[in-house]
Amino acid sequence: MATTPMIPPAGAGNPNLDGAAAAPPVPGTDMTGICFRDQLWLNTYPLDRNLVFDYFALSPFYDYSCNNEQLRVRAIHPLDLSHLSKMTGTEFMLSEVLEPHLFVFRKQKRDGPEKVTPMLTYYILDGSIYQAPQLCNVFASRVVSTSFTQHVFCPTLSGIIMHSFVISVSKCLNHDCMIYGSLGFG
Repeated sequence: MATTPMIPPAGAGNPNLDGAAAAPPVPGTDMTGICFRDQLWLNTYPLDRNLVFDYFALSPFYDYSCNNEQLRVRAIHPLDLSHLSKMTGTEFMLSEVLEPHLFVFRKQKRDGPEKVTPMLTYYILDGSIYQAPQLCNVFASRVVSTSFTQHVFCPTLSGIIMHSFVISVSKCLNHDCMIYGSLGFG
């Protein structure tokens, strides 16, 4: 099995960005507009389930304070569930794989062997890494575009629908709704 050379983190950030350590993004930062791709790495190593985590760790989405990084430092495979399930804190799990084109990672908070809370979803599509949008953001975008179309044809109906949507979204945000999108496999 081929392995990539491990690059130790300098501080809390990724040492590959401009030669300086960059701080990890503040929790809650929307990074859905960012795409990461390292063509040199992709030309050198195969993108498969054994090496995909090493590739993901090069991206700005990776958090060097996660449990997976602690396992990497100890020369244990970072996705080894037998070790991760004994730890608490933030971790990344490979949740869906359609080799070699699609890999889906979930960032989650582990509070115990069986208690995990999903935080964010990332996907690697043909070598490009993206953060998946939260499901409530997708719904909000669709409702706004639908509302505009309805407003053109029936302004009264549009106002009623938009009012109920704003109320339901505000309820969701007030209760820290943890609904995240998935790519729908499985």
